[in-house]
Amino acid sequence: MAKAANVDKVKRLRGWVQNYDWGRCGAEAQVARLLALNSGAEVKPDRPYAEFWMGTHDSGPSFLADGYGEGQNVGLKEWIRKNPNVLGHKVLEKWGPDLPFLFKVLSVAKALSIQAHPDKELAKELLKLKPNLYKDGNHKPEMALAITEFRALCGFITLEELKGVLDIPEIVELVGNASAKQVLDIDKQDGAEKVKYALRSVFTQLMSASKEMATKSIAKLKSRLHVESQLRCLTEKEQLVLHLEKQYPGDIGVISAFFFNYVKLNPGEALYLGANEPHAYLSGECIECMATSDNVVRAGLTPKHRDIQTLCSMLTYKQGYPDILKGFPLSPYITRYLPPFEEFEVDCCILPKGASTVFPAIPGPSIFLVFLGKGTFHIGSREDVVTEGDVLFAPSNTEITITTSSELQLYRAGVNSRFFHTAL
Repeated sequence: MAKAANVDKVKRLRGWVQNYDWGRCGAEAQVARLLALNSGAEVKPDRPYAEFWMGTHDSGPSFLADGYGEGQNVGLKEWIRKNPNVLGHKVLEKWGPDLPFLFKVLSVAKALSIQAHPDKELAKELLKLKPNLYKDGNHKPEMALAITEFRALCGFITLEELKGVLDIPEIVELVGNASAKQVLDIDKQDGAEKVKYALRSVFTQLMSASKEMATKSIAKLKSRLHVESQLRCLTEKEQLVLHLEKQYPGDIGVISAFFFNYVKLNPGEALYLGANEPHAYLSGECIECMATSDNVVRAGLTPKHRDIQTLCSMLTYKQGYPDILKGFPLSPYITRYLPPFEEFEVDCCILPKGASTVFPAIPGPSIFLVFLGKGTFHIGSREDVVTEGDVLFAPSNTEITITTSSELQLYRAGVNSRFFHTAL
């Protein structure tokens, strides 16, 4: 059963929406639907709704909802600072009186920037050196769990694929014959460091091309592909590059897409990204969870500030297709996604009509998002009816039983359960 001290500390939250220009517009966006249900806000049909945030990050903090004693202007962060025991002693000891994870829903209409997130050491350094650009001293490992088909660029292609890319005349024009030859001359006997050095050299050369050169080469590429499309089927990557060019004309990020893995997640599949790994989300809707940070180094497909030198120097230059998580069953109705990061995990619960399930008491806090349907949370002797759009904070050591008279779909974010085993 839930510890009595914590029953009354289960709180309903108001989420925060970010209206970045890559978001889906109006009612097309799950983010807009959740915002309207969660707070009663009016959805504007021509406004982009990109991200729905649930957590304590200063750029989009959650607030306690009405009807729970503290009033609607109390931030979750402030409330946790006053009630630090809700985190559990292991979480409090490791991360202090704050949530170590940030929970989001994303509605992506057009490509996000080609970006990477710095590790903790680099994040602190960037905050010190460029506080106007990098306002966050934390790292940002993250995971995207597809709700719809979700597309992304993620990590570098293999050496073999890269050699094929360096046959593309417009790319050779931008990187120069010498950098291209460095990669083409590598064979399997050469060590990983030599491969990494050559990849770093050719990628940095590409990303550092002048705006004029990039615009000229992309125009040539576009023209050539349009002609060739009359004679052959373009590859998926070629079609993607033409699509990106419509979104970001003349942007070097368009042509750099050839260097990255093109990943398509089906609903229920997840992609995780460690520090210093290049990626760009392209389209679709997903649940996202990450360490509490908003630290981004960008280099293409964006009107925002680009820090090409920092990005190219910080990347790991690992090659090969990323791991895709399909989750594993915790119970007949709950699937867990467990990335290799201490700060977070995500559970997806799909409960059929008339069924019930239990989220057992755990030593850390959780945030629940009711995505679809309606049900009842049983917490100790208390019962709460929950409907889609509801967001709830559950303290550590709180057992929650859920029953439903309709199909219910919800997501839970919490501290990675492996952390509690290693923290013993």
